[in-house]
Amino acid sequence: MSEQKQMVQKYMDAFSVTDHEKILSCLTDDVEWEMPGYFHHKGIDAFDKEIENPNADGHPDISVNRLIEEGNIVVAEGTVQAKLKGGNKIDAVFCDVFHFRDGKISKLTSYVMFKQ
Repeated sequence: MSEQKQMVQKYMDAFSVTDHEKILSCLTDDVEWEMPGYFHHKGIDAFDKEIENPNADGHPDISVNRLIEEGNIVVAEGTVQAKLKGGNKIDAVFCDVFHFRDGKISKLTSYVMFKQ
């Protein structure tokens, strides 16, 4: 597995246990994270504030089904499930596009579709 794919896997593993330090270690200081239609954050501090959903009850279950790499971009496809306070659940599929600079994630665009 390439170094960039390994970094994406490290990021996903850290997200699954909500390990802020490990997640942030994968990112450049000027990282951008966009979820079209929901938010666009710039900088590591803004990214950090978006890691945890205040309505979450525990850690998300993230499964990466495919990693595709070309140049400085890795695309990850997968699923995410999570429990929310109050009993509701998140059940979604995602396609994350990771851009790399100097071995770290410099931009992430997350496309998410929630199952009904």
